[in-house]
Amino acid sequence: MARRPLPRILSSGSASITRSREFARTAADNATDVLHPLITITRGLRLLAGAGRQKWAATPKDKRGPTLFTVAACVFVVALIPYGSVFALVTVMGAAAWKGRERTPAKTGPDEAETGRLRSLYEALVPYFSVADDPSPLFAHGGDWDKVFSGYEFDGNGRPTRLQVTYPAYFTDSEAASRIRIEQLLHAKSGRGREYHFAWDEEGNRLVMSVLDALPTSIGAQRFVTAPGETVLGFTDGDAVQRTVPVNDGDETRDAPPVVWRTGARSTEPHLLVVGQPGSGTTTLMRSIALQALQHGDILIIEGSGTGEYACLNGRDGVLAVECGLAGALATLEWAAHETERRLIAANRARQSGHPAPDDIKRPLWILLDRPSVLGHLAAADGKPDPQELLQVPLRHGRAANVTVVVTDQFDSLDTLGETVRTHTRARAVLGDCSRDQVESVLGTEPHTTPTPDVPPGRGYARLGTGPVLRLQVPATPDPYDEATSEAQRQAVLGLLPGLQSPAEETAPVAASVPDPAMPRTVIAAVAVEGMAVGD
Repeated sequence: MARRPLPRILSSGSASITRSREFARTAADNATDVLHPLITITRGLRLLAGAGRQKWAATPKDKRGPTLFTVAACVFVVALIPYGSVFALVTVMGAAAWKGRERTPAKTGPDEAETGRLRSLYEALVPYFSVADDPSPLFAHGGDWDKVFSGYEFDGNGRPTRLQVTYPAYFTDSEAASRIRIEQLLHAKSGRGREYHFAWDEEGNRLVMSVLDALPTSIGAQRFVTAPGETVLGFTDGDAVQRTVPVNDGDETRDAPPVVWRTGARSTEPHLLVVGQPGSGTTTLMRSIALQALQHGDILIIEGSGTGEYACLNGRDGVLAVECGLAGALATLEWAAHETERRLIAANRARQSGHPAPDDIKRPLWILLDRPSVLGHLAAADGKPDPQELLQVPLRHGRAANVTVVVTDQFDSLDTLGETVRTHTRARAVLGDCSRDQVESVLGTEPHTTPTPDVPPGRGYARLGTGPVLRLQVPATPDPYDEATSEAQRQAVLGLLPGLQSPAEETAPVAASVPDPAMPRTVIAAVAVEGMAVGD
């Protein structure tokens, strides 16, 4: 049977209804726009009235009478003032408009994308934080992630910047391998290209992961506000140290958290070892230390690579020698060993006689040895002793004699460092792109951060004695004679260099404690020994 067509009024009615709905919706939107101020004021009056009722309900009954009298008196005074009623009405309307304004609703939880990322992190952690015989597991496939993620923050791209994880008590958080697996997993799932810090609370079974800001690389060589015996190795995170120093960062002055290395008779880590990759900034750190040491002491520089990185210090006041050759290096180190012994003898005699220590042993002496492995290979080829053997006396007795030793080398030559150097250099620094195992081999423990994706020159880690591992950024101290150095950095370094030695100083007789730069290095040790004999 053929279907009968619908009446015309029913077939065309849907279009009319649709147009009517659109017209009504447009009229309502226009009315809302026109009446928006009135709606805002009405909402504000309602909120003010509610706040007044709450205030009145919270007022004790014995104070309601005086409060009501005070309000009535204020209303009476306002009514007597010319235009007071108008002013009061305008004030109330303004307060109502401000109170009833539309506010952006506060975010109370993660959005859909952030919830998906948290659930993905939760599912990825299930195999590591669960066991089969756990009757009430915190981590289970399809479980509730709200129980374990007690705190979380996200950046503009939806990646977590801070995450607090509660894990079961049976997790082996005391084993480094177990912690490393969790850190690597969170690093991969939270987004690569950033540096993460992991804080393990083994007592409370909590792990806090946070994203670290990049350390500033714009701080250059300058005079730092430090006491004698303090050396700024670089700068670190603000919450890692309890001290700041004012620094010039570009055109502004601000406070920065430094990594301060203390030397002298009271220091527990009087000597420093710096290890890095080629081009990582070890020479920059050595140059920065030399400029700071020249403020209060004398320095000896021995450069094993022979590239002339310390030519700007040659002939300066306080620079006793800058040696690049094997013969000069051996003679200088031999003199340094005898000078350390002479200082010990002089200090011991002064102590026994009840006199203060002589002035010539109070001034610090710094021995800066760059790339001793190169000199060791040359010495082995020539049948001469390794220069590191001459460092035994300064390293073992340097703290009492006010002698400080700084040694820098590269990872590929780390196995050539002697046992004496490894034992007595308790302050350590690692620079450049290196793995966690390489950092642990030098510092004795692994850092609590993931390797940074982009390593600028002078970036690494430092550890002073048995203290924590700190992130480190060495102040930019380039060679001022290098053509690639910018003019601003060149002038900054040249401004810190002491003046050149006068001709009288260069031709003066050699004292027992200061070698003459003009004298051949092969006779320095003999002169020092002769001076010790005369002193005896």
